[in-house]
Amino acid sequence: MSIRNRLARIRFTVVLVAFSGLAFAQGEWSVEKTFHIGGEGGWDYITVDATNHRLYVPRSTHTMVIDADSGKTIADIPGQKHNHGVALAPDAGRGFITDGAGSIVIFDLKTNAVLGTVAARDDADGIIFDKGTNLVLAAAGDAAVLMTLKADADPKTAAIEAIDLGGKAEFLASDGAGKAYVNLEEKNEIAVVDLKAKKVLAHWPVAPGGTPVGMSIDREKHRLFIGCRNPQKLIVMSTDDGKILADLPISAGVDATRFDGQQAFASCRDGKLHVAAEVNGKFQIVQTVTTPAGARTMDIDPASHKIYLPTAEFEEQKPGATGRPAAKPGSFMVVVVARH
Repeated sequence: MSIRNRLARIRFTVVLVAFSGLAFAQGEWSVEKTFHIGGEGGWDYITVDATNHRLYVPRSTHTMVIDADSGKTIADIPGQKHNHGVALAPDAGRGFITDGAGSIVIFDLKTNAVLGTVAARDDADGIIFDKGTNLVLAAAGDAAVLMTLKADADPKTAAIEAIDLGGKAEFLASDGAGKAYVNLEEKNEIAVVDLKAKKVLAHWPVAPGGTPVGMSIDREKHRLFIGCRNPQKLIVMSTDDGKILADLPISAGVDATRFDGQQAFASCRDGKLHVAAEVNGKFQIVQTVTTPAGARTMDIDPASHKIYLPTAEFEEQKPGATGRPAAKPGSFMVVVVARH
C-alpha cells in the first residue's frame, strides 16, 4: 500500500472514530427496562443510592429498598403513615424518611433498622441532605416551614428547627454553600433561605410558570430547574438573582426535575419525560421520552446516568370520572431510562 493510501486510511479512521464518539455523546434517551416490583401502597419521591446501587421508594406506610441493578427488594422499612421522600447521609450512615403525619423517621443505611422517630411539623414532604452544612432539610407543606435536622444527631433526643417560609413548601434544593431554595406552590415563588442565619432572604417569582413543585440545581453554573404545573413550564432560574433564564413548555402533571451533567429533566404524570439542554447559549427541549403514565417522579444515578421512575398500571376510568385513576393492585413498577 502506498504512503498516500495509508495516510488516507488513517484520516478516514480518525474521522470515523470522531463521528462515532459524537454520535455516542448525542445518543437519545429511551426506556431500557422495567422492574415489576408489586407490593401495596402509593408512592412519591424515589431516591437513588449510587454508591450501593439501591433505590429507596416510599409506599405510603412503608419504604421499600430495592436493588438498582436487578429490581429485587432488599428490605422494607415499616412504621410510616403517609410518607413522601428519603434523604441519605452516607457519612453518618443514616437515612431519613418524611412522614406527612408529622414525623421524620431515621434509619440505618446498612441494616435498614429504624433508629428513631423525630417529631416534625405538619405535612412533611420533600427532603434532601445538604453535605455542606451536615443538615437534613425537609419541606413542610401545610406548616409552611423549612425543617432542619442535624444528620448526626442522637435519634432518641433529636429535634428539628423550623424556618418560616411564608407559603406552603413542596420540594427544595441546596447550593452546598449555605443556601436552600424552596418551592412555594400556592405563592408561585421560590423562597431563598440562609441556612446559617436561619431566615428567608428573598422570594423570587417563577412567572411565566406557576404552581412550582419539582426542583433541582446546577451548582456549577448557578441554575435552578423548576417544574411548574400551571402554566406547565420548566423554568430555568439563576441562583444569583432569581432571573428567569428560560421557560420551556412541558406536559401535564410534572412532579420532579433533575439535573445531570449538561441536561435537565422533567418527569410528568401523563407519561412524558422532557429532556432540556443549552444549545448555542439557549435552553430548549431536545427530546421527549414516552414513559408509562403516572411516572411523575424520578431520580438519576450520577455514575451510570440511568433514570429511575416509579409508577403502576391504572384502572380504566369511567366516563365523566374526575381525579386520578386508581392503580391496579400489585402493579407497582420502576421504569429505567438510559441513554443509547
